[in-house]
This record gives sequence, C-alpha cells and structure tokens, in this order.
Amino acid sequence: MVDLLQAAGLARSTFYYQCRAAQRADAQSILETRIRTVYDEHKGRYGYRRITAVLRRSTQEPINHKCVQRLMQKMGLRALIRVKKRSRHVPGTSDAHVPNILQRDFSATAANQKWATDVTEFNVSGHKLYLSACMDLYNGEIVAYRMARRPVFEMVSTMLEAALSQTSCAVDLIVHSDQGRHYKMQPYRSMLARRGARQSMSRKGNCFDNAAIESFFGTLKAEYFHLERPDSIGALEAGVHDYVHYYNHERIKLGLLGLSPVEYRLRSTAYTAAS
Repeated sequence: MVDLLQAAGLARSTFYYQCRAAQRADAQSILETRIRTVYDEHKGRYGYRRITAVLRRSTQEPINHKCVQRLMQKMGLRALIRVKKRSRHVPGTSDAHVPNILQRDFSATAANQKWATDVTEFNVSGHKLYLSACMDLYNGEIVAYRMARRPVFEMVSTMLEAALSQTSCAVDLIVHSDQGRHYKMQPYRSMLARRGARQSMSRKGNCFDNAAIESFFGTLKAEYFHLERPDSIGALEAGVHDYVHYYNHERIKLGLLGLSPVEYRLRSTAYTAAS
C-alpha cells in the first residue's frame, strides 16, 4: 500500500481522508433517499422535525435534525406553509348565559376532559361544503365530524351526538365553541346538559379563544384542500374523510412524543390500565 501511495504521489493522510469523504458521501446519499421517501409518503406535509422523528423511529442510528434540515434545503424540500393571515381582535365579553370556561387553556390531562368544536366552509367552483368537527384537546384527535351542503343545525347536532356516544361519562366534560348560532340553540344546549357536560363559549369576535380547532381547520386546508384542489364536492367529501383518518391515525405530532393522536391515546390507555 505504501509503495502504491508513493508511486501515485499521495500522502497517506490524503488517501485516508479521501476514503472517509467517500464514505460520508455514500451515507449522505442514503439519508437523502430516506428523507425523500418520507417526504413523498406524506405528500410534502412534514417538515424537517417530523421527518427526523420518523427516521429516528425506523433506525437505531442517531440522526441530527440539523443534518436533515440541511439536506432538505439542499434538495429543495420544505413543508407546506399556509399563508398567515392578519387577524383583528374585536373586544368583547363572554356570552351572558354561557361563560368562557376554557379561557384559552387548551391542555388536558386525560381524554374527554375538554373538547373544542367549530364549523368551517369550503368552496369548490361556487359550490359550498360545510364541515362540523369536534376535537379532544388531550391529544388533538378529531372525535367526530359531519359534512353538509348547507350550514344546517342537523349537521352540528348529529356531530355532537356522535361525539358524546363515544364516551360513557361526560360529567364535567367542557365543550367549547365560538358564539355561532348553532351553539346558542336550545336543543344543542339540552344535549350537553342531559349528559352533564358544561358548555363554554369564546368571547364575541375573538377567534383566538377557539384557536385549537381553528388550527386544525387551517392544517386541513393547507395539507389537503389547497394541495389536492378537488374539482367537485363529492371529491372534496371523500378527501376530507381520508385526511381526517390520516390526521388521527398517521400524522405524528411532536408534542405527542412523535406519535399520532390515536397512538398517543392508546399508549396512555394501556399505561393507565397497567398501573
């Protein structure tokens, strides 16, 4: 080996440096391929933090998030970023009959302690679709949702009925919403009262009081609606069904130890049962 190096006019240190550089290049190429696979699998919805979490779960080797970020920048990959809109805060007070019990405390220590609900609107070629959804603030899971072509009360009431049917005890459950007309109707309030749940409402004109479910709607529209651009209401409905399942069962949350909402709930349930 020494004779070959001398004949080639290379110093030993230079030879071994080039060998190590080639090994690093091969390792980087493999990592880039794995990053691209995860990025494509989730249709560009994951940034470098979530991709790092996925890679760490699938290998025993340590992977630095800064390395993943640098390689993604090199490959021109970045997570979908929805346009941030300026919001104006409209001063107001809580509804006289339904106070703001939640007070922007979006944390919970167990499932079915705090829910947030709201309705959002989609528009496809002049045709509208409305989505009513309910989120468990414990793990961000969408516990129930319903869609309709018009914002009718039945959409909201059947959604709430489906959500309440999933818990055997709703006593002291807080169900938070904005001051939409659906949530002020007596049948809606009666449904909560019969199960012992407490109703909470945002202050008038203050979207930040219901930020958790608003954030989900924003994520849904950024990661599905604006990305896929469905061309009909039927395609939109099917896509929303698929995305909610993906969001609950597959899309990891860094705040949930890198687990999806359902994975986190099941792990918590198993831990509690074993204790």
